[in-house]
Amino acid sequence: MSWIRRGVALCACVALAAFSLLAQDDVKARVKGVRELGKGGSENIPKIEPFLSDTEVDVRLEAVKAIAGIGTQRSLDPLIKACADTDPEVQTRAVDGLVNFYVPGYLKTGLTAPLRRAGSSIKGKFTDTNDLVIDPYIQVRPEVIAAIGRIVSGGSALDTRANAARAVGILRGRQAVPDLEQALQSKDSDLIYESLVALEKIRDPSAGPSLTFLLHDLNEKVQITAIEATGLLMNRDAVNELRDVLDRSRKIKVKRAALTAMAQIPDPELHGIYTTYLDHKDDGLREAAVEGLGRLKNPDDRAALERVFTNENKTEPRLSTAFALVDLGKLGTAEFDPLRYLVNNLNSTAYRGVASAYLTELARDLAVRQALYPVLKEAVVTRDEKTGLAEVLASSGGPDAVAPLQALAQDPDSEVSQAGLRAVKNLRARLP
Repeated sequence: MSWIRRGVALCACVALAAFSLLAQDDVKARVKGVRELGKGGSENIPKIEPFLSDTEVDVRLEAVKAIAGIGTQRSLDPLIKACADTDPEVQTRAVDGLVNFYVPGYLKTGLTAPLRRAGSSIKGKFTDTNDLVIDPYIQVRPEVIAAIGRIVSGGSALDTRANAARAVGILRGRQAVPDLEQALQSKDSDLIYESLVALEKIRDPSAGPSLTFLLHDLNEKVQITAIEATGLLMNRDAVNELRDVLDRSRKIKVKRAALTAMAQIPDPELHGIYTTYLDHKDDGLREAAVEGLGRLKNPDDRAALERVFTNENKTEPRLSTAFALVDLGKLGTAEFDPLRYLVNNLNSTAYRGVASAYLTELARDLAVRQALYPVLKEAVVTRDEKTGLAEVLASSGGPDAVAPLQALAQDPDSEVSQAGLRAVKNLRARLP
């Protein structure tokens, strides 16, 4: 009888193996079928969506990739649904697909790709080039931000959560600020860093206090980003902590970040600290010091700043000194004036971003904007200056900026006219 039992067992094994092969073939067939459906248009999305509930992760993954690749308005609801999947890669692909709808081409930029499986985790490619953000006139559905926010605070893997934090920042997802604040409490430096950068992009001052505990973080990258975010969010309650970091740290990058953050939170009690670093040998500390003096707007500092502007031979500290002098009311646009110096640096690949940031802050003042409008009409003004000023006025202009931007939108240079049109859209999205 033993040979009968062995025969029965052998038959059972053969049957099980055959069933397994059939099951594998069935999974492959479903994956192939979804892939073929993905080659069609949005009309195929209802046919693909049921596969988001498949028992096999490979099928669900192919489904979310297909829907994300189609990338139309009809993709949003299925991708929101896929954000609730338990698999990290499915969640990541769903998030990237949602961002791709609002930022066409995002799936191919390499910001989070290539993705690779490593056991049960997904490794994303994170870089320090993290300045992508949608234009203010683009309105993101609240359900999209809510779905991505839930992954930030409770995703299936740390890399998936970090990827979602980056997405929230790109989409200016203010609704997800509580999720980002919760993510700051994690032990993962990448997740904390991406959450800090997202908070910088969203610019919700209410989040400022949630960062204070990170000002002394042992990870230098996290610490510096937390310091920068504290300055951008203007958390005045953290000034003493920033002073402590400035005094105690031996790392020059950390000291620069601390003084720069303090310069963004103007306080007359910090005047002595600013003047102490006015002639410091380090470029970054000099730069921060003059920024602080400029924002204090004390007329008594003007002579010292004019001396620095004349004698400074490094570009970034000289740009910051130009900013400070304009902030103190020096609004001339002659060849050697500080405001002209800032505008001229919009032509520089290396310093355009710095000059643009200073001009954006300064242009919140109507008097500065009125000094800039005639510059736009000058025969010598360059394409880069026009497009740069269009971005500045879109971010900081009032109703008075509409007409100058509409004039740029009629410029014979197509690049300038496109910048003007985009600026008008962004400005009107900001205005009440």
